[in-house]
Amino acid sequence: MENAYYKIYKPYGYLSQFVNNQNRRKNKKLLSEIYNLSESIMAVGRLDEKSEGLLLLTTDGKFSNHITSSKIEKEYHVMVDGLITNEQIEILKGGVEISVNGKPYHTKPCIAELLKDTSHIVERFVRDEKHGPTSWLKITLKEGKFRQVRKMTAKIGFPTLRLVRVRIGNYYLENMKPKDIKTISY
Repeated sequence: MENAYYKIYKPYGYLSQFVNNQNRRKNKKLLSEIYNLSESIMAVGRLDEKSEGLLLLTTDGKFSNHITSSKIEKEYHVMVDGLITNEQIEILKGGVEISVNGKPYHTKPCIAELLKDTSHIVERFVRDEKHGPTSWLKITLKEGKFRQVRKMTAKIGFPTLRLVRVRIGNYYLENMKPKDIKTISY
């Protein structure tokens, strides 16, 4: 059987999985509600329920291991609460201490910058403007700890309001819309 490779725009509100094996997640939305794919398909890495954007799917374990390795960059466009300054962006770049599995963890240095053009991001209501200003950042990592980007921005005082993954290595979200799926090659 030949392996399958896809990229999808995972919409907000869905878990990055096709089968629910946990009782405590009974009422959660799964990708199998949107996509009718082979039972052997798996998500490469994860995006939490409140995150959206590029997610790769495959039946190829070697591809999955390669993509989730620390060699591959993952780029996120992140809306944060407040007007972030260059000083705070510099702190992010150097890495910050977050908690991973209840233990302190210092994130590796990353690429972080203010994102001025957000015209490529699909509009989605997050909150009313009366709750204050927001900023958009571009954050590129080569690691992917549980809720890492959210923990990093919160650590410097700017909680994440919206997180969109736009790139994994050489695979880009491009002009895809939520729930879109495209075949890719490896």
